Amino acid sequence: MGSRPLEDTELVERARHGDVAAYETLVRRYQALAVRAAYVIAGRAEAEDAAQEAFVKAYRALDRFRPGAPFRPWLLRIVTNEARNRVRSSRRREALALRAVAVSGDAAPSPEAAAEELEARRELLESVERLPPADREVIAFRYFMGLSEAEMAEVLAVPAGTVKSRLSRAMTRLRTEMVATHE
Repeated sequence: MGSRPLEDTELVERARHGDVAAYETLVRRYQALAVRAAYVIAGRAEAEDAAQEAFVKAYRALDRFRPGAPFRPWLLRIVTNEARNRVRSSRRREALALRAVAVSGDAAPSPEAAAEELEARRELLESVERLPPADREVIAFRYFMGLSEAEMAEVLAVPAGTVKSRLSRAMTRLRTEMVATHE
């Protein structure tokens, strides 16, 4: 009988008591997500460094982690803050190049349909890139990373109602941007 994977809470507790292997497991589990979150905020050039520094900061802050709290939103808050700090300190705002979610389908699309889909994605991503950073963040967290509103509230350190209103405003701005693109 194989052993079951350890839950985040167990791993965090072990790491708090000096088990480096437990923290390494958490890093492996959330590294890709952390890099994607940093990428959304800081761009390609800073994403991996921001994620790595966030993991170091999270490790040093484990004694302040609330036992029993979900680890993922706590970590993503640290990643988000680190990425924002890197953007602020560098004084450059790189264009955001979000990767679109892979298209899935049973049949291969026609070349014309594939070209239209590719063009629609390009237009969507360009419209998202033109949004203010705060709008890009909430859209990316929700639709590109699949975070729930509760997780977004944790990551952004705001009430759930604020997440809903920010997301609503961001989507309104995105729709306006998309319409302007087609005029």
